[in-house]
Amino acid sequence: MGDFLKRMAIDSGRRLGNARRLRSEGELHQMLRSVATPARLSLSREGFDLIAEFKRSAPSNRSLTGSSQRNSPIEYASSCQRAGVAAISVVTEPNEFDGSLEQLTEIATATNVPVMRKDFLVDPYQLLEARVAGASGVLLILKLLGRRQLEDMFAAAAELDLFVLLEAFDKEDLDRIEAAIFEAARLGVVVLAGVNCRNLRSLRISPARFERLAQHLPRDALLVAESGLATPADVRSVAALGYSLALVGRALMQAPAPGQLVTNMINAGRLETRKLCAYA
Repeated sequence: MGDFLKRMAIDSGRRLGNARRLRSEGELHQMLRSVATPARLSLSREGFDLIAEFKRSAPSNRSLTGSSQRNSPIEYASSCQRAGVAAISVVTEPNEFDGSLEQLTEIATATNVPVMRKDFLVDPYQLLEARVAGASGVLLILKLLGRRQLEDMFAAAAELDLFVLLEAFDKEDLDRIEAAIFEAARLGVVVLAGVNCRNLRSLRISPARFERLAQHLPRDALLVAESGLATPADVRSVAALGYSLALVGRALMQAPAPGQLVTNMINAGRLETRKLCAYA
């Protein structure tokens, strides 16, 4: 799993315990009655989409201080929405990423695109937290969840009408992913299958993983390339491998004009997708 992910899982469990002491699951369900229905995930017919990520910092790049970072979450998210992103991922982990559920609520309230909670989630309670905060979807990390835990998470996602980005890091994860997608589909949960090219031990980016691991993903799955995508050329390369979406964080957070970079990346991905369709 790697020391970093273990540490994040332990910390997530601590935050879960603190949250439960502050507010019971029953109280969250009561709050949910007054929460507006979030935007639903809708992908383009043009065959490629982009998920923009909002995060203030990261362990591998402590301070994300581009011009868009100096703007508010709303300004960043609105710029990405105007450029046509399919969703906005908000990192809510507070200690390493300086995130919060309040940031998610701020973005979800101000935009009309689906917002996804990205965190090291280990319990269905945290999905309920996400939904109350305004989320339309959640990230689930395969390495953090055993089979029974994953089933419980899918059941909660189905009850709360949340889409799931299921994140894999290696072949071990991908050995489980087809059965996981089947279980989610059985419950009516929309699942995106993500490959994160970050090495969990060194935290370095390894783009070669996108090609190596894509070969082991179900071909009818909606594939998401995560981490290390900084340019339209990077996006074009993963689209050529069959990925349907890219999740981009750091490059957009540091871009002088994040909306323009979103547009350029989407155009690059869709151009490559059209080429693939023409050759098929």
